[in-house]
Amino acid sequence: MGKKFIYLSTCDTCRKIMKEVCLTEDYVLHDLKKTPLDESTLKYLLKYYEASELVNRRSRKIKELGIDLANLSDAELKNWLLKEYTFIKRPIAIDDKNVFVGNSKAVREALKLHIEQS
Repeated sequence: MGKKFIYLSTCDTCRKIMKEVCLTEDYVLHDLKKTPLDESTLKYLLKYYEASELVNRRSRKIKELGIDLANLSDAELKNWLLKEYTFIKRPIAIDDKNVFVGNSKAVREALKLHIEQS
């Protein structure tokens, strides 16, 4: 898969994290707003995480559409992740066999350490 940083260009948190972790220039930047998540990338992410772990539960769109995440099958979740970029938890950093999802302090620190040691 190579090195990829999946983010949303309009998200202040994503931009802050990009600076904080000092992404190296060998990361390919993937703006979800411009280029939706493709099936091959989602399939790769699903090797490391369950579909439910990739969902941004704070997405306004989920509430607007009245979607009950607890009652969706994995297939339905996958379809939503491909269809609606706001449903994807972000940012996502992919680096060889490591995947870092979300913006928690623990994830940011792990990613930062990984980049420093690479």
